[in-house]
Amino acid sequence: MKHLLIFTFLLISIGSFSQSKGHWTTVESVNHPLPRHENSFVECDGKFYLLGGRGIKPIEEYDPKTNAWKTLADAPMEFHHFQAISFKNEIYVIGALTGGYPHETPLTHFLIFNPKTNTWREGAEIPEDRRRGSAGIVVRGDKIYMVCGIVDGHYADFVPWFDEYDTKTGKWTALPDAPRPRDHFGAVLVEDRIYAAGGRTSHAEIGKVLDLVIPEVDYFDFTSNAWNTVEAALPTPRGGTSSIGKGSYLLVMNGESTMQEASHAEVEVLDTRSGEWSRLPDLNQGRHGTGAIYYKGKLHVAAGSAKRGGGPELNTMEVLEWK
Repeated sequence: MKHLLIFTFLLISIGSFSQSKGHWTTVESVNHPLPRHENSFVECDGKFYLLGGRGIKPIEEYDPKTNAWKTLADAPMEFHHFQAISFKNEIYVIGALTGGYPHETPLTHFLIFNPKTNTWREGAEIPEDRRRGSAGIVVRGDKIYMVCGIVDGHYADFVPWFDEYDTKTGKWTALPDAPRPRDHFGAVLVEDRIYAAGGRTSHAEIGKVLDLVIPEVDYFDFTSNAWNTVEAALPTPRGGTSSIGKGSYLLVMNGESTMQEASHAEVEVLDTRSGEWSRLPDLNQGRHGTGAIYYKGKLHVAAGSAKRGGGPELNTMEVLEWK
């Protein structure tokens, strides 16, 4: 009986970690950022940044202490469909697209923003034969990893490529391909594994831009130096997703699909130890084409598009406690 009680307690503890008893709250900030989508949303040194998206927009900074937004430097060019990362007190844009639908083109170099100096600069060049946009980007130590993506905008040439960039040596290394290509997704590090979840293969060439969503969740294990696939598929397959890694949990949210006109509001969590999925409360406002932040026990999401496709663009932010 004693062992049964202990086992039951452990199950409750594990389950409660991936659940939230609260609900998403729309943040009533002092002011509001610009509406945008196909952008990123990233935390750097305790402040949140909205950057990129269709058109040329300035970078905008949110300070949780003052609950206010500030407009910073203009973007040096149009860039969209990317997953920004925070690295050594700066923000990196890698694996992005520029230009108009459906033949958007990949950026040739990193773009790096320094919040302290409020300036942009050009970073490392991406090898010509590995350039793509809408890729997943992950930092692990001093190395940056680029996962999958698409070469020809929304038209064709989605790829399973997996690349490593060593920030100390400036060397690029092509690593083993992922099990399948995907674009319009986010990649995250969970307990020394890179997870690729959500997304699709955007194929306007055959008239299937939103249709070919990917239910499989793939991960690269640095211990075995190999890719694997999670047994349980993503419950709600969709593109335009955002992902968060927290402890042993992978969170997938946001998105768009042919299943509904409104953007997806589902927030799904994979326990990578048990391989089981659970749900957090749905967003108040479904959205796709933006990022998500986990900061001091809370999930934050801002901007994005309210419906599948190109709009309407949003400028709201929501928050949920998740501990």
